[in-house]
Amino acid sequence: MSTEPPANPTTNLSATDYAQLGPEQVLQAAEHFGLSVDGHLLALNSFENRVYKVGLVDADSMVIKFYRPNRWNDAQILEEHQYSAALADAEIPVIAPLEIESQTLLQHNNFRFAIFPCVGGRAPDLENFDQLKQLARLLGRLHMVGAERPFVDRPALDIETFGTRPREYVLNSQLLPRELETVYQDLTQDLLTNITVNYQRAGNPELIRCHGDCHAGNLLIGSQGPHIVDLDDARMAPRVQDLWMLLPGEGDDFDATLTVILDAYTEFSHFDARELHLIEALRTLRIIHYYAWLARRWDDPAFPIAFPWFNSQRCWEEHILALREQAAKLYEPAPLWLR
Repeated sequence: MSTEPPANPTTNLSATDYAQLGPEQVLQAAEHFGLSVDGHLLALNSFENRVYKVGLVDADSMVIKFYRPNRWNDAQILEEHQYSAALADAEIPVIAPLEIESQTLLQHNNFRFAIFPCVGGRAPDLENFDQLKQLARLLGRLHMVGAERPFVDRPALDIETFGTRPREYVLNSQLLPRELETVYQDLTQDLLTNITVNYQRAGNPELIRCHGDCHAGNLLIGSQGPHIVDLDDARMAPRVQDLWMLLPGEGDDFDATLTVILDAYTEFSHFDARELHLIEALRTLRIIHYYAWLARRWDDPAFPIAFPWFNSQRCWEEHILALREQAAKLYEPAPLWLR
């Protein structure tokens, strides 16, 4: 859900061209690179990119992901692919792009895309501690590889990219109702100040290559156990970024779940407990970033259809209410890891 376009994007496509990507172009692109398509095509649940399950003649279906123009440049996409390859080489179950004609990033009629194997699975049950342990061990192994070297071209997930810039975009977008501008401006400025304090409490944590968007939909449980899906949002980030979305928002199970996750995670990877100061800070940044992402994508015809509630007076009022609730949480002490 990136809100900032990269430097030096390498595509000539406009947003209109991308919005008009349809079945004919998808099948033509697949056939151009030697896939014998059988005409079956299923659009999968993705808004930032266009992702399709494509049926093949006498072969298993493939998944083709068409990259949104002017979001990631070629070098940034290839870093994602190289990270996937490094994980696969370490026998970490990840859905990595296939090499076609010695390339993973393909192009046809100016559309950039990658082809992936189609792997089944179901979303994990985050209330099942056995599954949580499997997922935490998997993320510990992922971070072992992620810590080996940094991303060079992909940006970091930090206060600037997920807080300051998205906030500025919303304030300049003319989508925020005028009567809410001052409230939003003052509230988000206070939030960013308190988030900065929480980063300081966390000891300005080490950033490593992380999944970046590690919600339950991107972690699937299959017949062979859990596997990782969609590294499109991979960035340099604190380790806890890939862990906090596995936790319940609050309640009696929070401490027990945190302990289960971290005990399993640290079987494979180091964790600095000071990063627990970042859980609510990162949650707040994600909320700010999410609304800016919707605002930036609002001219894509798919977004008003998929998010009909967005860009109404009520939606912005609810956004501000959610941010006010986060403001109180940023003052709460960090949770304890009950080792």
